[in-house]
Amino acid sequence: MSKGPGLFTDIGKKAKDLLTRDYTYDQKFTVSSHSDAGVALTSSAVKKGGLSTGDIGTIYKYKNTVFDVKVDTESNISSTFTFTDILPSTKTIASFKLPNYNFGKLELQYFHDHATVTAAVTNPQSPSIEASATFGNATFAFGAEGGYDTTTNSFTKYTTGITVRNPDWSSTIILGDMGDTLKASYVHHLDQLKKSAAVGEISRRFSTNENTFTVGGLCAIDPLTTVKAKLNNHGKLGALLQHEVIPKSLLTISGEIDTKALEKHPRFGLAISLKP
Repeated sequence: MSKGPGLFTDIGKKAKDLLTRDYTYDQKFTVSSHSDAGVALTSSAVKKGGLSTGDIGTIYKYKNTVFDVKVDTESNISSTFTFTDILPSTKTIASFKLPNYNFGKLELQYFHDHATVTAAVTNPQSPSIEASATFGNATFAFGAEGGYDTTTNSFTKYTTGITVRNPDWSSTIILGDMGDTLKASYVHHLDQLKKSAAVGEISRRFSTNENTFTVGGLCAIDPLTTVKAKLNNHGKLGALLQHEVIPKSLLTISGEIDTKALEKHPRFGLAISLKP
């Protein structure tokens, strides 16, 4: 694939990952294994409140094809097939669920040095069409995405965004939620290995006249331990500690408190990911 502007979903992804990725307030346990034949087996269990769920997944890679199949505790089967370069500079993704025959998605992605275009059709019984286009290069990109429901003849989403980035920092502005939310973010890496970073994000929701300002950061205490934290103007303070217990196996402890309502119980989460 070309090293162009990337997918539209990549716009603002660095800030989103710093502020949301790995934060969990449930109990999650995941075990993964890999074979030399290109097969990966993953089993996970999640406890949320008094409800426990889980799934078993298998990923098989063969040349330019990836097969991903998951079965959950309710016997639902989710399958995703990814084909690369069926046509030059393209990726085709087909996904469906069983026994829910009403869900299915076929997506085509095209990558160019200065543009990326995607088109997808979902739900065969009541088709919805989604499309996105991104233009630019690895330093500057702008684009838009939209969704249209053919059953109701109405738009389900439209979003536009622009980003400027280099190895040390990235800045993004996104107009989303069908024009109701304007979000701006800035990420700055504090070291060459990108193991420490600071992020700031401000969001404006026009329908409610609500502003949300969030600051956060990532810091590597040592080669095996990472700390993240975030705080917004509504008083929500979150933090996590992630430690590599053994190579590729992570222990993550997360917590969140409302500094403006300390009488509320804080939230805590624990995630263990083992990769033998």
